[in-house]
Order: sequence, then structure tokens, then C-alpha cells
Amino acid sequence: MTSPSSGGPTGALILSLGTVLGLAACAPGTPGSAPTRSDLAVEPAAAEAAAATITAEDLYGRIGLIAADSMRGRDTPSPELEQVARWIAGEFADMGLRPTAGLEDGFIQRYALRRYAVAETSSVVFSSGAALRWGFDIVTSEGVPFEGEVDGPVVVVSGSGGWEQAFEGVPAGAHVFVFPGGMMEATRRTDWAGRTEALFEAGAATVSLVTGLDAPRWQRIVSRARAGTRVVGELDPDRTVVYAVRADAVASALGPAGVDVAGLQARHGEEVAVDLVAGLTLSTRLAVDLLEDASAPNVVGVLEGSDPELRDEYVVYSAHMDHVGVRPSMADDSIFNGADDDASGTATVIEVAEAMASLDPGPRRSVVFLLVSGEEKGLLGSAHYADNPTVPVEDMVANINADMVGRNWPDTIVAIGKEHSDLGETLNRVNAAHPDIGMTAIDDIWPDERFYFRSDHYNFARRGVPVLFFFNGTHEDYHGPDDEVEKIDTEKTARIGRLLFYLGLEVADADARPQWNPESHDEIVTPPPS
Repeated sequence: MTSPSSGGPTGALILSLGTVLGLAACAPGTPGSAPTRSDLAVEPAAAEAAAATITAEDLYGRIGLIAADSMRGRDTPSPELEQVARWIAGEFADMGLRPTAGLEDGFIQRYALRRYAVAETSSVVFSSGAALRWGFDIVTSEGVPFEGEVDGPVVVVSGSGGWEQAFEGVPAGAHVFVFPGGMMEATRRTDWAGRTEALFEAGAATVSLVTGLDAPRWQRIVSRARAGTRVVGELDPDRTVVYAVRADAVASALGPAGVDVAGLQARHGEEVAVDLVAGLTLSTRLAVDLLEDASAPNVVGVLEGSDPELRDEYVVYSAHMDHVGVRPSMADDSIFNGADDDASGTATVIEVAEAMASLDPGPRRSVVFLLVSGEEKGLLGSAHYADNPTVPVEDMVANINADMVGRNWPDTIVAIGKEHSDLGETLNRVNAAHPDIGMTAIDDIWPDERFYFRSDHYNFARRGVPVLFFFNGTHEDYHGPDDEVEKIDTEKTARIGRLLFYLGLEVADADARPQWNPESHDEIVTPPPS
């Protein structure tokens, strides 16, 4: 699970079974009668036997391997992540899953992962004769800047209220300086990104966040900027960039033109104001260094469908096999093993793949089993796969994503996204049909955390694929060195795996593909890249 940039983990809510059942009973889309079965659908007895192969013992072994200290937290990119990818590819081959022509070893999709940073000695930003020095006064906060020269007018934004209508006066090509206020108060990454995006859509060439951080905290920002920004594939010529700049440096550069930095800082709490600095032009002379030219793996296996009419449609299971690597910590342990996040989801998808591959005949639709990397770096691997799929994205009927399914309450799993398509009703029906599993899937109980946008399923949703995201919530070991296999409740994880197996089988065998809620479709689905 990728974390928001502005805060730590949210404590998971522990629910009693009685509370869970009450929530489930109140959830929209109550279980209904199952649709008429096709003669090609998997027989219930065969499905039950296959589901029984998803066991706590197998999960413990697989999670233990993926989250072992020797895997050093599976950073993206890293040799250890490559080892995990090759092992998964071997598992898929042993199961008899179909490889894809053109992929490495038939199962490994690679994507370029390069790291860039501003070349400090040959880059400068100046105005009215005063320069902002790269690595001292101004650094990149997000994105990779353009190389070359960019000249434009200067706009200052201050205050904290009324952001929705604030940017109509931003001229095209402007360099916008945002003073502490509403932008800084946007604690959720999605809100903060929305406000910067609105500035760029209004015409801004660059956005600079003005900060009065003390020297130690500013130096941490500088260090991160010098470490560079990772980019999948080639640099986008239409990319945007956000800078961080010290307030006293802004005062030196813009003060001669009459910009009152102290006064703008004091407007915190007032309505947002957007002001063009008359007669002032900001000039940038930027160069970019390529610090690292690497690649990262996704692993893709396909189970061919049994129905000649439906086998060209696909149910997609996904989880992310990466974590955050090795980091200094307050304890002796510096390896962030990521057993729950997300070795638990990865092992569950592998177990479901093995169970489905054992069916003869198999499900009517084909099934894609996808383990991605780069989730912790910003959903990179799933974004690449969604934009460069091995099967047509328009033929993907559903995505079932598992991210953190091994901890917290023993009889409950949160299914995020139930309200956005009739997959929610299908899940309710499947859940009601298998009370023996002892696992209740409930609606999102943390809507304010916006988890829907923070794991790999989102990259399928934005491309128009209905999704469900299975997630047990965060905990005290989230993104910490103590997320170890010994703390995983593998018996619970096995039951979640069986629920996901039955859900995917229901979708794969149904006559009709899942349908979006029209309002959700309009809100979530975005046009494909050009």
C-alpha cells in the first residue's frame, strides 16, 4: 500500500463479528439469487475442491519467502525484487499458465525506470538581477523540470479559502509562487495534487511552494531532490514540475519588484488571492542529469478460458510484490520486510492462480494473474501495465486487487469500491453463498483516507475496468521494520483467498460482464493516453 506524502499510517479499526455482520447487513446491494448457470460453468464440487487447496501452510511458506530478510524489502528497482519476480514466473510456469509472446521468459514485463535530477551547477532561476540558486534556494519538490529556457510572468497566490474559483486569473506561461495557506493545508496528497493541477490547467508553467522551514528540515528536502525523481519510460514533453523555494530567497528575488513576502505569508487564513506581479518576468535556465537508467519487472500469467465465446475476455487479479527496501530505523532492524504490505496479497494471488489452474475444465473467461512492482513508488508498475497491457484493456471485465490481507480482525475484510459497479452485488452474493469461509467483506470504513486511489486497482479503474480492492487496513507495523511473516494470520489470509477465488470464478463464469455505476464511471474513468 502506497502511503500519502503528508502523514503516517492510520490505525486500523478492530471490529467484532457482531459489528461486522451489522455493517454488512446495512451495506447496499444485498445478496440476491444467483444468475442462471451455463453448462460450461465450473461445477460447485470442483470449485470447492480447488478452493480447499488455498491453505494457511502454503501461504506461510510463500509469504515467508517473499518477505525474508534476504529479499531486503524488495525495493523498486533492486536485485532482490528481480529474484522475487523470477520465482513468481517459475511458479506460473509450473502451474501451466500461459506465457505472453515478447515478454522476458514469457512472464516478465519490463518497464524503463530512470532517475533524473536538476544539474545544479548549470541551472539557475533569476529575476530583477537576483538569482535563486539550485540546491540552496530552490529545489524540485515533484516532477522533472524542462531542459532549456523558460521565461514568463510572475503570479503570487496567498490565503487559504476559496481554492475552487481562485485560478481564473493565471496567465498562460506564468511562474506561480504559492505562499503558505490552503495549498499547505491540503494534507491529503490527492487534495494537494488537485490544487497544483488546477494551477497548471489554468496556464501555469511552474508552481513553486514558498516555505519558511528551518535549516534542518529544508536540508532534508534538498537531499531528496538531489536523490532525483524516478520516471517510467521517457520524459514526457508535457510534464509539469512543482518546486520548493525558501521564503527569504523569494524576498531577495521578487522584493525589488514590490512583492511583500512577509505580507503574503501573513494572509494565512484569508480568502485566496491571485495577483500578477506587474512588469516582472522570471527566467529559468535548466539542465537535467540522468542519474540512473534502470528497469523494473511486472509478472503476468494467463489461464486460458474454456468458453470459445468468452475466452477473449479477462478477469484480472493483481497485487504488488515490491516494498520499500532497507531504511535506517530506531531499532536494530533496518530491513522493511513488507510481509503484510504486500507479500500477503502477492501470495494470495499466487494461491488463487494455483487453485484456478487445477480446474478441468477451467473458468469460461480467461484469467490474468498480475504481480506488479513500483507500487510503493507511486503505482508505477500497474500504471505501465494498464497503459501497455498484454491483453486488450477493453476486454478486461474486472480487476480484483489484494493489498494487505494478513493482519487485524480475523473474520472481516474491507472491499473498497463496492459502490462503483455491480461487482459489489456480485461479492455480496458470493459472500452469502459461502458462509463456511467465515469471512465477511464489508464496505469502505475509511472513506476520508481515499484508499480507493492508493493501490494498483486504481490504474485499472481509470482505464474503465470495474474493480474491487481487498484491504485489511493499516496497523502499527505499517511501513516499518516489524512487518514480518510471524505476525501474519495466514489462516485468515487463506479464507480471504478462497473468497477471492469464488468471486473471480463467479465473474469469469457469468454470462454478462460487470457494469459500472454511471455516475462513478463519469467521475473515475479518464481517457487513455494519446
